[in-house]
Amino acid sequence: MANNTTRMSPEPLGKFASSLTGRDAASVRRRIEAMEHLLEGLFKIPGVNRKFGLDVILDVIPVGGDVIGAAMGAWMVWEARNLGMSKTQMARMFGNVGIDFLLGIIPVVGAIPDFLFRSNTRNLKIIKRHLDKHHPATATIVQR
Repeated sequence: MANNTTRMSPEPLGKFASSLTGRDAASVRRRIEAMEHLLEGLFKIPGVNRKFGLDVILDVIPVGGDVIGAAMGAWMVWEARNLGMSKTQMARMFGNVGIDFLLGIIPVVGAIPDFLFRSNTRNLKIIKRHLDKHHPATATIVQR
């Protein structure tokens, strides 16, 4: 008797997994955009239409939350390094992460400058400029 077990085709999952783990510029762009959204734009404040994400929420955890946020921001710089970005661009990105970290460790009020500075959004812009110049096929058109 034949085995009638139904299984999900591995192909769709394989395409999704390779788009997240690939080393090509398009995969890196998707990962970095997803990380920036997680850190800076996960939630929206009603009425004000101001977005915030995990980076601000982590400020609730004294020092440790800022370290986690800085590590996640540094991961974006690591991805930039893998794209072959210049040392000047990466230094600027690390500077953004460092400023965000230093502003975030201020007790009690550290979430406010963290909410306003948005280092990960700044770093995403730097990376997108590099990708648009050196890998134009990865550019996406955003319809509003």
